[in-house]
Amino acid sequence: MLSEQDGRFLLKLARETIEKFVRNEKIEKPKTYPKALDENYGIFCTIYKCKTGNGATNLRGCIGVPYPIMSLLKAALSAAVSACSEDSRFRPIREAELDKIKIEISILTEPKLIEVKDAEEYPSRIKIGSDGLIIEYGPYAGLLLPQVATEYGWSAEEFLNHLCMKAGLSDGMWKEKNVKIYKFQTQIFRES
Repeated sequence: MLSEQDGRFLLKLARETIEKFVRNEKIEKPKTYPKALDENYGIFCTIYKCKTGNGATNLRGCIGVPYPIMSLLKAALSAAVSACSEDSRFRPIREAELDKIKIEISILTEPKLIEVKDAEEYPSRIKIGSDGLIIEYGPYAGLLLPQVATEYGWSAEEFLNHLCMKAGLSDGMWKEKNVKIYKFQTQIFRES
């Protein structure tokens, strides 16, 4: 999908955008950027706060644009601002935290509907570590990136149940008749 150079540019852009937003500085679209960023892609910006000493991290924010509805450049700017200020699980990032965070960017392939005749087929259609998932059921929707299932060591069934919870649904709701589940893959870039 993207080159390493494109990924480094996106990480730098996300870092600068978050720092400017937190400091109430003007955020502007860069004058020059890789041509690949004109393409429409989904993107997520994940922010981790580093713990002192052992190098471990805690999630500090994760928001994105799941569908390729705008250029990667615009989506990256939006995701960076949202991840540091709009994730309802966390308070907005403060300036004192800026030197303690690490940023991860996930570029998403276009989500594809997983077509099944019976909901019991879903687990066999999911590749842990490769597939991210989106669930839609009436007004409810939720998304989990592929790295989440790997990080927690979930089976496909556990991944589906946690996806339901992320959407505000009960365990096992992925088996309901009118549920739609999509899968996608990601290309990940991380700050070192």
